Amino acid sequence: MALTLVEAAKLNSGDVVRSSIIEMFARNSDILRVLPFQGIAGNALKYNREDILPGVGFRGVNEAYAESTGILNPCTETLAIAGGDLDVDRYLIQTMGPGARSSQESMKVKALALAWTKTFLKGDSGTEPREFDGLQARIPSGSSQLIAAGATSGGNALSLAKLDELIDAVDGATHLIMNKTMRRLLSVAARTTTVGGDIRYDVDAFGRQIATYAGLPILIADTDNANAAILPFTEANPGGGAAASTSIYAMSVGDGMLRGIENGGLSARDLGEQDAKPVFRTRVEWYAGISLFHGKAVARLHGIKNAAVVA
Repeated sequence: MALTLVEAAKLNSGDVVRSSIIEMFARNSDILRVLPFQGIAGNALKYNREDILPGVGFRGVNEAYAESTGILNPCTETLAIAGGDLDVDRYLIQTMGPGARSSQESMKVKALALAWTKTFLKGDSGTEPREFDGLQARIPSGSSQLIAAGATSGGNALSLAKLDELIDAVDGATHLIMNKTMRRLLSVAARTTTVGGDIRYDVDAFGRQIATYAGLPILIADTDNANAAILPFTEANPGGGAAASTSIYAMSVGDGMLRGIENGGLSARDLGEQDAKPVFRTRVEWYAGISLFHGKAVARLHGIKNAAVVA
């Protein structure tokens, strides 16, 4: 059974430290908070993705059915190794207490969460073989899951009609992903009588306020571990012109749709004092990736410029 990281932390009652690290990890990323993860054996997951359904029909008495079988595409998803080491000088621990080390460990976990979130959207194993492919790489040009906001040079303003089209492109959509600016523009549109938009507010697993559109929680992809925007207004426009667009993603998470995969879960290991220098080393590491079981589990709306939302 696939569980979100928050749910997994609740069940991992035997290791309080690891549970707190997992919870901290999920707290730093809207996507990691909601994405269910399936534990796998080995370093890869092989599965069949449904492509074309078999044909069916009606027949008359004493007639035969036309034989037909569906098409399944075999897929393999591999795990990527993500993490890092951090050293804290023995002097700092002795003079400032254990908090000097725990604060650095918290920052490392946050950095890993933000880096993984960027890879979830922008990862490309063709450019960086150590990464897994993110959603953008899995929705290539020409795909029915890639929707253009328009064909205007320089990008188009987001229209609610196109946003609804994006949601309809996903079977059983559960979430939307966008940057903070787009969420703010949607909120402004909802207060504008000539535009509108079904924007409401709820709370997440940590008691924080989240916005929803058409009942779907809006997940924010803000900045990565280097403080660079994950979904900036610097993407190429379908209509050409200066690259000044962003994207919004719709996804359906759960069994048979989009899930994360991992082996062993997130680990933070105390490697003790090092021989080469008087520091205590902690290694944070995670063997994880994503699996797209359904061809319509995700969709991307691209070519959106920074402008007021229209109907």
